[in-house]
Amino acid sequence: MSSNEPRWTQTWLGGVRAAGVDLGFPGQRLGLPEEGSGSIAGWGRRIGALVIDWMICTWVVVQLLLRMNPAESPWAPVLVFALQYLVLVGWMGQTFGHRLMGVRVAAMDGGDPRLLPVVVRTALLALVVPAVIWDRDHRGIHDRASNTMVVRM
Repeated sequence: MSSNEPRWTQTWLGGVRAAGVDLGFPGQRLGLPEEGSGSIAGWGRRIGALVIDWMICTWVVVQLLLRMNPAESPWAPVLVFALQYLVLVGWMGQTFGHRLMGVRVAAMDGGDPRLLPVVVRTALLALVVPAVIWDRDHRGIHDRASNTMVVRM
């Protein structure tokens, strides 16, 4: 074994980067640019969009739906979130939060996603867990199952 080669433990203890494997940038395997329009959206933008959308949906539940207390009906904001997500992403490819944060949901060919993938993505996003398990291209299980990605505008 030469002194330049990583030890076998470096491949699993330190991860693939410690072993000298270059994974590239998120979206490189998908043929997307590293920066700018059409690149994979970063976590800050995605989380910001989610927080904005969640705040809007909670406000709708509290103010418009009979002055309902979200603590008494914890599923009401989730249902409003899912409904607005289905309508807005299915129609425009983005929610209000996405628009404010400069991102959109795109099909793998770069266009707007079709209705069935939006339904699958919304259902998995409402479950939360599929959205917090992601790959090196920043695509969660909900993105992979619906064959979508979140890109910068």
